[in-house]
Amino acid sequence: MEDALTVSRLQFAFTVTYHYLFPMLTMGLALLIFILKSIYMRNHDVLYNKSARFWAKIFAVTFVMGVVTGIPLEFQFGTNWAAFSRFAGDIIAQTLAMEGAFAFFLESAFVGLFLFGEQRFGQMVHWFSSLMVFLGTWASGYFIITTNAWVQHPVGYKTLPNGNIELDNYWAVLLNSWVWPQYAHNMGGAVVCGAFVMAGLGAYYLLARRHEEYGRIFVKVGVITAAIASLWMLFPTGHFSSSQVAEHQPVSLAAMEGLFQSEKQAGIVLVGQPDLENRSIENPIVVPRALSYLVYQNWNAEVKGLDAFPKKNWPDNIPLLYYSYHVMVGLGTIFIAIMVLAAFLLWLGRLYNTRPMLWVLMLAMPFPFIANTAGWFTAELGRQPWLAYGIFRTSEGTSPLVSSGSVLFTLIGFAGMYLIMGLLYIVLMVREVAHGPEGEEETLEATEGVTA
Repeated sequence: MEDALTVSRLQFAFTVTYHYLFPMLTMGLALLIFILKSIYMRNHDVLYNKSARFWAKIFAVTFVMGVVTGIPLEFQFGTNWAAFSRFAGDIIAQTLAMEGAFAFFLESAFVGLFLFGEQRFGQMVHWFSSLMVFLGTWASGYFIITTNAWVQHPVGYKTLPNGNIELDNYWAVLLNSWVWPQYAHNMGGAVVCGAFVMAGLGAYYLLARRHEEYGRIFVKVGVITAAIASLWMLFPTGHFSSSQVAEHQPVSLAAMEGLFQSEKQAGIVLVGQPDLENRSIENPIVVPRALSYLVYQNWNAEVKGLDAFPKKNWPDNIPLLYYSYHVMVGLGTIFIAIMVLAAFLLWLGRLYNTRPMLWVLMLAMPFPFIANTAGWFTAELGRQPWLAYGIFRTSEGTSPLVSSGSVLFTLIGFAGMYLIMGLLYIVLMVREVAHGPEGEEETLEATEGVTA
């Protein structure tokens, strides 16, 4: 049973990590496409319209990949986690069904309209479809975050005589206090991802001296958006997210910070390696008293360490949690530095010709994917050892009749299929980038006379 639990957790971790590579980009691009289309509607510069259509094709292919890779996740609730589904299915099924029935269909319908409806329906409908794609994409994110917020902070339920639970307060689940900081932080991370990709591709075009007029647009819109979103991730969303973890999951906060002993005037460890055997941090570089202030706005406050909690309630992989958290925070800090400097050069009118900075923008493209993934690792590893925090343990949630061998077989199958799909996606993206936005020229010239 323990082997089946381990492999089931590994399978879900693999599939959800791979899957989320695509939604984090589409949720960010949805906002950026809407911005590009809105700028076109205001200044009638056709380059912005072509840019919006170009990124819509990137969005569409990525959206399909997200849909295909996300299907196995929901099936795993029944195949691998049947005990948990029996326990909490009455609640989590509601939000997951709403994501599919409302947000997904809204998003997919208007993606098609945006891609193919410009000539038939005109520019105003085309702009409206970009708005609805944005709203549908972000609504989808909201329902998924609501589901995750419930397992992080269960509310709105009552316990049945058989030990299972059922929905007691629908609005308490949808308006869970955990949702707001997590949703704001998650969507900010998606915008950072989309903006870095847009700015990085624009930098590539400028460095390669191809499609330079589009490269300048991509860099400008991407850098401005990324600078705002990166600061947003630090404050207010990062601050409020850490505050709610400190309030509701203090043992998770202690593990994230590598705080083995409760401390007054606790400092933040910038660099160091957790030593579980000796319950200490090796080679630490610490900012004194900073953790006490950030958590409680009091330089002298006591922050509870892992010693204040029963060991059975500690996160079960403290080193991975610690490193995930520090990778997320470290990369987020670097993102702020990169984009503030790039925005300053843009303001001076020197960014497009500053090749070292363009190289930085281009090479930085993969790192928001790493930071977002590390952020989700932090959230989910911090929730352990609970499937629903405080009321249902992970060890109790697996399907009793599913063997570790069966789960391992399907995991290997998923890995093979995802490898093939990933390679196909890369080929499609390389072709689209090589083709560039100019491929839209003939279509758009034919539609320039179409009015709203």
